[in-house]
Amino acid sequence: MVYFAKWKVVVILGICLLGALFAAPNFLSRAQVDALPGWWPKKQVSLGLDLQGGSHLLLEVGARTVIREYLESLVDGMRTELRKAQIQYQSLGVEGDAAAVTITEPAKVDEARRLLRSLDRAAKLDVSGNRITLALTERMLRDRKSAAVQQSIEIVRRRVDETGTREPTIQRQGDDRILLQLPGVDDPERVKRLLGKTAKMTFHLLDDQTTAEAAMAGRVPPGSQLLPSDERDARGKPAMYVVRKRVMVSGDTLIDSQPGFDSRTREPVVTFRFDSAGAKRFGDTTAKNVGKPFAIVLDGKVISAPVIREPILGGSGQISGRFSVQEAQDLALLLRAGALPAPLTILEERSVGPGLGADSIAAGKVASIVGTIATIAFMIVAYGFFGIFADVALVVNIVLILAALSVLQATLTMPGIAGIVLTIGMAVDANVLIFERMREEVRTGRTPISAIDAGYSRAMTTIIDSNLTTLIAALCLYIFGSGPVRGFAVTLSIGIVTSMFTAIMLTRLMVVTWLRRARPSALPI
Repeated sequence: MVYFAKWKVVVILGICLLGALFAAPNFLSRAQVDALPGWWPKKQVSLGLDLQGGSHLLLEVGARTVIREYLESLVDGMRTELRKAQIQYQSLGVEGDAAAVTITEPAKVDEARRLLRSLDRAAKLDVSGNRITLALTERMLRDRKSAAVQQSIEIVRRRVDETGTREPTIQRQGDDRILLQLPGVDDPERVKRLLGKTAKMTFHLLDDQTTAEAAMAGRVPPGSQLLPSDERDARGKPAMYVVRKRVMVSGDTLIDSQPGFDSRTREPVVTFRFDSAGAKRFGDTTAKNVGKPFAIVLDGKVISAPVIREPILGGSGQISGRFSVQEAQDLALLLRAGALPAPLTILEERSVGPGLGADSIAAGKVASIVGTIATIAFMIVAYGFFGIFADVALVVNIVLILAALSVLQATLTMPGIAGIVLTIGMAVDANVLIFERMREEVRTGRTPISAIDAGYSRAMTTIIDSNLTTLIAALCLYIFGSGPVRGFAVTLSIGIVTSMFTAIMLTRLMVVTWLRRARPSALPI
């Protein structure tokens, strides 16, 4: 235990040096960090919502919208199949959690049942007289709601990441809610606007068999719908368009979207690009409908309705709609991130000011400094010269914790600071066990080398057991906890690992180095 191979010395000193390099940016301002050489690590510890302020949002996913859209697609499928088979029907529509239709010819009920059964074999099909229903089972409802929430979390994460927010907290809460915490957000209203849009973009043909005035009078043709736009008519009201319900190209096939400027008008526009499947559909649609208006619909509103001048075969295009630069950037962001499967409703919103965070950081600093000084003083009083070795290891331990938090970009919260303060006290536990064991060996008459060797070898099992049990508890807190509890678990776990390194490896290296150079006849402990 008192022999160190050269490679071990190099590894120990290398880890300490790397820890100092990665921890250094935390003691500098952002401007000073940016001025550091390119090879120098520049990551700083990310502060949580309670330390640097920001926004706390609780969102509800409108999962019923997903169910409704699926049922409407079932209704469309039923209509298509019955028309192909030339089966007459009536009262086709959505009833609760089912799609239902009445077959007017009793002789064709069995044929209709076989056709409709193929639309979704997982749905519950029920025939009552001439009435056929396709109902969603409880499992189907539960699975679709869960999938909608999971997809919404992923889309929210993409949108928030695009805004440049560092270390957001995005968690599922309950069956249909999402907890969102945005540390350091200086424009929460923009984030709320981005989250409030479903960003479901589709491309439709306009219905040229009627006019918007006729449709507004109540004469909307079957298979068409009346949609508003951002444009204004002569009376200052939103211009209306009669749009065919059939989706010619879906925004799901978009793979890129960027803000830009029109080469002729220099107005802000949004360019987009489809994948291979979307590009083929887009090209086929534009080739077959040259000279016809083509509506671009976003969240139920026509944002542009240009006339197709020529086939667009490259799989890319642009959207113009009197955007501001910010609106073009936000729309491009939404399209890149993807459409939400269901609308989000903000149930709760809280703003945390940076003043609270500054007070928490100041209190945490005071607690850390007082705890460190008290621990250093105790070790020197209790163990004299050997206590100085333990104190040096304690300082290195704190540096390594900061370095690890910086490298991992773990979010530091107030409970995390509490974990660091706790680690400061725990960091010298191993040294206390080792030093006490050395004292016992000295009392039995052992030589300094023998006492040091016995102190480290016989205390090792106890040190590993005590730290391992604490680490298991910290891992359980991280796995089963959430939010601040996880922050505490992360800093505690890192502190346990670094304290094991500094106590077992670094302190022993210092003691052995001193022992070889001083060759004492008695241990000053």
